[in-house]
Amino acid sequence: MKKPSSKIREEITRLQEQLRQAEAREAERIGRLALKAGLGDIEIEERALVAALEEVAAQFRKGSGRAARPASAQVAPGAAQGPSGEA
Repeated sequence: MKKPSSKIREEITRLQEQLRQAEAREAERIGRLALKAGLGDIEIEERALVAALEEVAAQFRKGSGRAARPASAQVAPGAAQGPSGEA
């Protein structure tokens, strides 16, 4: 038996709310990571920042992004780094 349109609308509404919540969680996560990386201190036009982030995303989608460092090699936020960016 087919679902009545009212049930489908209810399901769509429920799924839209789930989508909003998931997007909010993702935005908070990315925001925290961006601040941790120091992006909050950079004065840059939004378009330029979006373009740079799109390039980073493309690198990771292609698999050419750097692999995650082992936990023992991770640098604490604000820690001094050498000229190559490594701690």
